[in-house]
Amino acid sequence: MPDIGIALPSALKPPSDKFARQRWLSPLLVRVLLVNLVPLALLLAALMYLDGFQNGLLQAEVSTLREQARIYAGALSESAVSDEDPEHPKLIAERARPLLRRLTEPLPNAQAKLFAPDGQVVADSRVREGAAGAVISEPLPPVEDRGAVLGVIGRIYDGILSVLPHAPQEPSLNIEPSAAAGPDWQPDVKEEVRLTGSNQSHEIPPYIRRIADNRLLVTVAEPVARNRHTVGIVQLTRDAREVDDSIQAVRISILGLFGLALCLTVLLSWYMSLTIARPILRLARAAERMREGQGRSGTVPANLLARNDEIGELAGALSESARALWGRMDAIERFAADVAHEIKNPLSSIHSAIETLRRIEDPVKQRRLTAIIAEDVGRLDRLISDISDASRVDAELSRAAVEPIDVAPILALLVEINETTKDDEDPGIDLAPCEGNTVVLAVEGRLVQVLRNLIANAQSFSPVGGRIGLRARETGAVVEISVEDQGLGIPEGRLENIFDRFYSERPQGERFGQHSGLGLSISRQIVEALKGRISAENRRDEAGHVIGARFVVRLPKA
Repeated sequence: MPDIGIALPSALKPPSDKFARQRWLSPLLVRVLLVNLVPLALLLAALMYLDGFQNGLLQAEVSTLREQARIYAGALSESAVSDEDPEHPKLIAERARPLLRRLTEPLPNAQAKLFAPDGQVVADSRVREGAAGAVISEPLPPVEDRGAVLGVIGRIYDGILSVLPHAPQEPSLNIEPSAAAGPDWQPDVKEEVRLTGSNQSHEIPPYIRRIADNRLLVTVAEPVARNRHTVGIVQLTRDAREVDDSIQAVRISILGLFGLALCLTVLLSWYMSLTIARPILRLARAAERMREGQGRSGTVPANLLARNDEIGELAGALSESARALWGRMDAIERFAADVAHEIKNPLSSIHSAIETLRRIEDPVKQRRLTAIIAEDVGRLDRLISDISDASRVDAELSRAAVEPIDVAPILALLVEINETTKDDEDPGIDLAPCEGNTVVLAVEGRLVQVLRNLIANAQSFSPVGGRIGLRARETGAVVEISVEDQGLGIPEGRLENIFDRFYSERPQGERFGQHSGLGLSISRQIVEALKGRISAENRRDEAGHVIGARFVVRLPKA
């Protein structure tokens, strides 16, 4: 007999080198990294977006500087204003200059200017007289070099911030073109004097700008008043480098924490790849080897089967699926071989009868051979019908949904049908009262088929006028259904063999070929598909003599 196997179409087979090379950066690892890095990047962007923190520092700087300007204005009002005409007080420049310089000495990064009502500079803390009457101007100290790395960080941050929508970095900031925003920028003194004179509660707004050398300057102005008359405006400008230093320190801290979090994220992502992505890839390779037919058992790595997590469950499911698939394929091969063997016997008989029929002319012998051919054809028909039914059982049960079914009315109906259709010599059926809950989870049509097979089998082995016993009872988590006959029993060594395909243990006197030997095999196939068990045993009397056979079906209770 030729070897019968199942070959996968070549189009369904993936390339053999699909999993051949080990990739250190798998697509799953990339996705894990992206998922972990996106929230981290958003957090970094939010932390680097320090407008609120910077505005708070600038507000504090403005408040401190304004208090100092008010102190300067009060000192100048008391010491550098003439009281000769109370209605028209005047600034005394000779007194104001040294006083203004002394007031600003504790602030090396500050510059104070005193403006007359007409806008002319009366005093400047950064201008002094040198030898031979020379005028010396001392600019604000330059910004110290913070290093290349810090400079790069600052430029990157400023570049990113320039393209992002954000609130003004400095409160009340109205930056004019760069020519007007230099270090010598000053407010409109005449307008501010007019507004201050008409409204004593008017507060000159602060002026904050960043000049060409990236220096942040904060300027406040306060009126110098005497006898409710504004005699000038003192302007105090300070280099707010402490604000930049604080912001820079925060940025460095954030970047350091981000670098640490980034390293941890990469390590954790790599760990997830090693514990999730790589095992899944190994399972894919195992599935590939199974598909190519390179292994039946042991293909799934043992260390994956030993894992107590979802990967272990997946590995176990894959291993069980492979084992079940190979078992099914082996069963198909055995079934095909058995079918070929069983069909060959009646075909050989038919072939022999036809060859003999061609050589003889005796009508009686021809009719006898024709009857043999008809019997063999009928045998083939029964055999093919049972084979077709056996091949459909698994497919139908895999698609059909089990449902709660009460066994009691089914048994009662089968008894009624048997009593209505049986002959006088056929055995009768005794149905015992059902005990407990007899509702099972099953497919009704297939359950009826099993019961009819068992009853028909009991009828064929029972003597003339014998009785068949039916019983259903609840036993723990299952419902037990038993069918008993009064025949000669089953040979002790054949209690399991009778469920094999094409096995036939028929009573004496029965004509050969009346049964295909698939009835009990199909019954076991159906019961096991319904998560139940079927078994056979001999019935014995008190003396130990066999008085019949008993078939027991156990199905899960609904």
